[in-house]
Amino acid sequence: MISLSLGAVAQLTGGTLAGADPETVVTGPVLMDSRSVVPGTLFVAVPGERVDGHDFAAEAVRSGAVAVLAQRPVDAPAIIVDDVVRALGALARGVVDRLPQTTVIGVTGSSGKTSTKDLIAQVLERLGPTIAPVGSLNNEIGHPMTVLRADEDTRFLVLEKSARGLGHIGYLTRIAPPKIGVVLNVGSAHIGEFGSREVVAKAKGELVEALPATGTAILNADDPMVRAMAARTAAKIITYGRVPDALIRATDEWLDDQGRATFTLVTPEGTLPVSLRLYGSHAVSNALAAAAVAYETGMGLQEIAEALSAAVTVSRWRMEVTERADGVTVVNDAYNANPESMRAAVDALTHMARGRRSYAVLGGMAELGSSAVAEHEKIGQHVARSGVTGLIAVGAMAAPILDGARQVGSWTGECVQVDDVGGAVAALGERLRAKDVVLVKGSRVAGLERVAQALLEGGR
Repeated sequence: MISLSLGAVAQLTGGTLAGADPETVVTGPVLMDSRSVVPGTLFVAVPGERVDGHDFAAEAVRSGAVAVLAQRPVDAPAIIVDDVVRALGALARGVVDRLPQTTVIGVTGSSGKTSTKDLIAQVLERLGPTIAPVGSLNNEIGHPMTVLRADEDTRFLVLEKSARGLGHIGYLTRIAPPKIGVVLNVGSAHIGEFGSREVVAKAKGELVEALPATGTAILNADDPMVRAMAARTAAKIITYGRVPDALIRATDEWLDDQGRATFTLVTPEGTLPVSLRLYGSHAVSNALAAAAVAYETGMGLQEIAEALSAAVTVSRWRMEVTERADGVTVVNDAYNANPESMRAAVDALTHMARGRRSYAVLGGMAELGSSAVAEHEKIGQHVARSGVTGLIAVGAMAAPILDGARQVGSWTGECVQVDDVGGAVAALGERLRAKDVVLVKGSRVAGLERVAQALLEGGR
């Protein structure tokens, strides 16, 4: 973070100094984990359901924090505010306002946000210092914490924005007003909370509504609901996708034997081949979004193509592909799941396993509301039609996936229901042979990354 006095922090957050010298300067990072504190830190005491940061305030100061941002008195120098989370957002806004040379880029969508954010950051690093969240820090806490990592040298600030209701993305855009807004898709993620895809679209569109007239909205032309968002902003519009009229588009796509995509990148400046190191055809759309951002920031076509071809998976448990010593390939895409990302992952599995046996280990998809059973059944049908060798459903929420698979009479694969991670590992242990391919995917609550970890540890 830029250096700020405690007096300035108090002014930005509307807080009151308690036992703290207003002239003391925050020279280190803003942190919520007392174990990570270094000299000069501002420690943020966030009250949680299981752990309350206020209980670690004194420890943080002993470790070098100059003060604590808190919402009740603590045994340490502090800035007392009414609401720590809101104050954190206000502090982040104050920092952004002091960085006029930094271009803020917002990314949202029902799926692919984190992977696309990682791609954009890797590409823009070639133009200058770039800050992006690690993993999926995309809510009212993670978002400002990422912003507060920026300083005077930061040229690009790439921010992922999630929503579980109307107004959430609007709030995040007020913390860090974007100059460029990227909308990837409108899908079924969190539809149980939103109620319909139309409401999801309304929420995602809050990003483009926040853009200034001098800004740029980068919209997925392959998604009609995203494309329609052009009417919700006075900003410049750049479209990307596979449709012929997209400004930034892909042609001549194909996947290699490992499921990595190669395509021709088409831009107003010309065309060049791109060979991704990422897995699955869905990575092409994410790459096009990153290319559109790079194009808008002035990067040349050659450098865009080179940067995309060099990009790697950054955030964990997102299409991590690892081959064991016995040749078994483990595809760990267990960070989260919704109907769109499930289908994309199954398609990637099918391509990787051509001529080899394949297993899909799937957990439930959370937050689908009244459509949950039907959506899980559809995934099961998709899995069966893909021709996998076996389908293992983990937990009661995933049971309808098996029901859907059994509805496909032409499929001769095996259906297995297990209660938990241990059951999935045991079932695979009885079935896996050398050279098989295994996909592991489910919503975050399922914790299926532990299945992938067990497979890799057991196959050394």
